[in-house]
Amino acid sequence: IFSEKKFYYKTCPAGWRKFSCSCYLLSERSDSWDAARKDCRDREADLVVIESSEEQTFLSTVTKEHTWIGLNDKEKEGTWKWVDGTALTLKNWEENQPDNGRGDPQWGEEDCAHDRGIKLWNDISCSASFKWICEKMP
Repeated sequence: IFSEKKFYYKTCPAGWRKFSCSCYLLSERSDSWDAARKDCRDREADLVVIESSEEQTFLSTVTKEHTWIGLNDKEKEGTWKWVDGTALTLKNWEENQPDNGRGDPQWGEEDCAHDRGIKLWNDISCSASFKWICEKMP
């Protein structure tokens, strides 16, 4: 007896780009980190979690501008966590970052991370306004 298995390859929704097992969407507008996360969650996604240098390289083809990523240390200063709870293993911090604004009141608390569009991350105030990248499974 021969059993035929059918494989269904799920595709990403219109406008989303596929890489590996995920779909990615660059926002059309800029806003705060919290507003960015809410927008992603409204799309049944979340802010991007960057798990490999290959994924980071792919993201640099999506945008060359500053974009929010799903990384913050809001709960405990200096303890950076991804929005999905995974540990921060890959680190692409720009030199001397994260620095929490060097304690300078002009910058305030810098608890959210953004990709500077050059495959390097920086911490900045969560109220800053950038575009963002959402990630979800197809």
